[in-house]
Amino acid sequence: MSDDKMGTKCVQAGYTPGNGQPRQIPIIQSTTFRYETSEAMGKLFDLEEEGYFYTRLQNPTNDYTAAKIAALEGGSAAMLTSSGQAANFFALFNICESGSHIVSSSSIYGGTFNLISVTMAKMGITVTFVSPDCTEEELNAAFKENTRAVFGETIANPALTVLDIEKFAKAAHAHGVPLIVDNTFPTPVNCRPFEWGADIVTHSTTKYMDGHGAAVGGAIVDSGKFDWMAYAEKFPGLCTPDESYHGITYAEKFGKEGAFITKCTSQLMRDLGCIQSPMNAYLLNLGLESLHVRMPKHVENGQAVAEFLEGHPAVSYVIYSGLKDSPYYELAKKYMPNGGCGVVSFELKGGRRAAEIFMKHLKLAAIETHVADARTCCLNPATSTHRQMTEEQLKEAGIPAGLVRMSCGLEDKEDLIADLEQALAQI
Repeated sequence: MSDDKMGTKCVQAGYTPGNGQPRQIPIIQSTTFRYETSEAMGKLFDLEEEGYFYTRLQNPTNDYTAAKIAALEGGSAAMLTSSGQAANFFALFNICESGSHIVSSSSIYGGTFNLISVTMAKMGITVTFVSPDCTEEELNAAFKENTRAVFGETIANPALTVLDIEKFAKAAHAHGVPLIVDNTFPTPVNCRPFEWGADIVTHSTTKYMDGHGAAVGGAIVDSGKFDWMAYAEKFPGLCTPDESYHGITYAEKFGKEGAFITKCTSQLMRDLGCIQSPMNAYLLNLGLESLHVRMPKHVENGQAVAEFLEGHPAVSYVIYSGLKDSPYYELAKKYMPNGGCGVVSFELKGGRRAAEIFMKHLKLAAIETHVADARTCCLNPATSTHRQMTEEQLKEAGIPAGLVRMSCGLEDKEDLIADLEQALAQI
C-alpha cells in the first residue's frame, strides 16, 4: 500500500476485509469490549498486547480511519480526536508541560491562536509568535532553552499565508525540537509536510477530509522520524518512566515510530477524553474515499473565483497563492504544485460595511462558521472566528476587519462567479 498512488490510498488504505467480512469499515458502536479473563485484559492495560477495552481510548472504527490518514500523509502512526482543536492541543501538550515554551507562526487560525496564547498560558506554557515570512535569523532568535515545539499551518486560515516548511523545520531541528504542522487546508492530496521536514501533522478532519459538513473531528499523524531519545532531557514525558502507566518509557518501548501516538492515546486521551465517535469516524472515512477527486475541483473553483475577484473594481485585493502576483506563489508551487485549496480571502473597498452588504446578497454562498466542504460558504473573520483577537493582533495575523473568507465548494464555477457578480453590484 505504501507504493500505491494517492487515489488508491484514499479508497483502499487503512482497512482490508478478510474472507466474509464487511467491505465497508464496520461501525463498532460500543463503549466497551468483553474479555474472558482478567489476565487477558491486564495485558492490554500494560500495553503488552494490542486490543480494545474502552472506546474512550481506542475503537476499531477509529483506528481503521486513522490508519488511512497515516497512509495518506506517509506517517508511522495516527489517532483521531473529537475536533481539530483537540488535535492541535493534544499534539502540543503531549510534549509540553508547565514551564515549556512554543514557537509558533503568528498566521494561524484564531481559535488555535487563542488556545496557545491564552488557554495554554494558564497552564504555564508560553509562546513566541513569529511572522511566517520572518528571516531565518528572526526565527532562530525566537527559541529559548525551554522551547519544546514549533507550530504552523501549511496554508493559514484565513490569512492564506503559505508556511515555508523547510525553513521552519530546519530551525526546529537545529534547536532539537519537532515541527508540528496543521495541514488542514491542502490535505495530503496537495501537500505532504513530512516530505519537507515536518515531524507531526494535525488536521481538522471536519474540513476537506470529511468534505460534506457532516462530522466534527481531528487527527494527529506522527512521521515516526523524530528521535526523542536524542533529546531526552527536553521530553521527559516520552523518555522517562510514566508512573501513571506502569512505569513505561514510551520512547524506549515503542521507538521513534510509535512513542508519540502511544503516549498521546494512553495518557492524554485517557485523562482528557476528546475521542471522536465511531459514527463520525465512519463518515470521515466515506469522505476520505473521494478526497483525491474533490480537491482538484476545489482548487479549480478557487482559482477561477480568485482571478475574477482580482479584476473587479469593488475589490481592494485578493489573497490566493495561485495568483501569479501573490507573494506566496513560488512557495506554493514548491510545496503544492497541484494547487492548495479552494479558500479565497479578499477585502472589499468600503471595509466591514461593504463586506456585510456583499455577504447579505449572496445566494449560493451561505454565511457559515465553516469552511472547506462541498457547498460554498463565506464569513467575515473579524466578527466571527477571530473576534477574540485585538485590532493589533488581527493586523499582525493579516486579517483586516473588512476581510471576507470564501470557501469555494463543488458547484460549477460559472455559477459561483455569477453569484459573486450580482452580490458585488449591490455595494
